[in-house]
Amino acid sequence: MSPEPLDPGLIARLVRNTLDEDHAFEDATTLATVSPRLRGTATFLAKEDGILAGMPVALEAFRQLDPEAELNVHVPESGAFTTGTVLAEVTGLVQGMLRAERVALNFLQRMSGVATLTNRFVSAVEGTHAVILDTRKTTPGLRDFEKYSVRCGGGTNHRRDLAAMAMVKDNHREALARMEQSLKDGVEAIRRRTPGIPVEIEIDSLDQLDAALAANPEWILLDNMDTLAMREAVQRVAGRAKLEASGGVSLTTVRAIAATGVDAISVGALTHSARALDISLDLAF
Repeated sequence: MSPEPLDPGLIARLVRNTLDEDHAFEDATTLATVSPRLRGTATFLAKEDGILAGMPVALEAFRQLDPEAELNVHVPESGAFTTGTVLAEVTGLVQGMLRAERVALNFLQRMSGVATLTNRFVSAVEGTHAVILDTRKTTPGLRDFEKYSVRCGGGTNHRRDLAAMAMVKDNHREALARMEQSLKDGVEAIRRRTPGIPVEIEIDSLDQLDAALAANPEWILLDNMDTLAMREAVQRVAGRAKLEASGGVSLTTVRAIAATGVDAISVGALTHSARALDISLDLAF
């Protein structure tokens, strides 16, 4: 299933900002050496296996420099591909292609890297009922692109920002205690101020579980707990709140975490540690 597409206006703005960062409109080499009438075709070639994300963003880079550029896509967004696959071809003015090349590849490699890593985590928990969540640990300015890439990889977006969902973390708990307020007081204050948004409480030990449940949140985050503690939390909560596991999750450990019965597993590495996928752009005339 294709993910919900990115807003075209957002794509246009971020691509323009990135082209400006690269001074693509003042390319000292291309503008001096390549005829503005020369046409050609550039091929996106996969140098390793992966999941595709970001081709609409790459196309926008070409079209901002050549509005008539045409894209022939061979692999759809969120589609799997293998080494040697031709992902897409762009036909148009060579000047535009050369000036847009690095920006287009930077987005495509980065976004496909996020989608590919996400898909590995999703595959690792297949057969359990746990979903893989992303976090707010994103590249500044690229959050929507990276969260879109997570969706391309089969993952689920967690809260987009601080206003989308309330999360009472350890520092919030400390602040409430300093003010002689309970977790329940804090959750009630959130519901008064922003009714309708879900609330999650982070705990790092089972000793904190009863107080978290008493506050009646929609979610409880089990932070850096071992799998035995997670299993006990699942049994004690018994469906009264959804449980999210987080902290130190890797491809080696994620299956065992999912087997505890938690509802979701959040993985910061999806966006803060994904490696750019190896994709090349080869020009032909």
